[in-house]
Amino acid sequence: MQLHDLKPNEGSKKDRKRIGRGPGSGAGKTSGRGTKGQSARSGGGVRMYHQGGNLPIFRKLPFMRGEGFTPLNRTRYSEVNLDNLKVFKAGSDVTPESLKEAGLLKDEHKPIKIMGRGEIDVALKVKAHKITEGARQKIEKAGGSVETIDIA
Repeated sequence: MQLHDLKPNEGSKKDRKRIGRGPGSGAGKTSGRGTKGQSARSGGGVRMYHQGGNLPIFRKLPFMRGEGFTPLNRTRYSEVNLDNLKVFKAGSDVTPESLKEAGLLKDEHKPIKIMGRGEIDVALKVKAHKITEGARQKIEKAGGSVETIDIA
């Protein structure tokens, strides 16, 4: 078999429709465009997604603002800063339950994340779902300990 012997499979290639070539061709006169109207004109027609007076579907959809996007299944945390932990005495356990009792949680159903704003000068045993590196260093520098717990 040589290169000049190659042919496409039978029936896989179809001749293009030659429009505007007389009435016998089946696509003469109006050339398959119907009669009159926006679509019949040269250069006419409507843009993609045009819905003829309806609000286009892409305008009904919510659009993303700013850079990137927000994942739909992201974990939202109830954030507690170090300066809020001053209500606890030295050596006390800081757990989700104790934070709830102290009234430091905005939403008690969310997992807890300890943030690093503020200073801490007492040793606390902190148990939270997540903790920032800066907060971890400040707690350990004050003589406390940090333990992460699994999100249930």
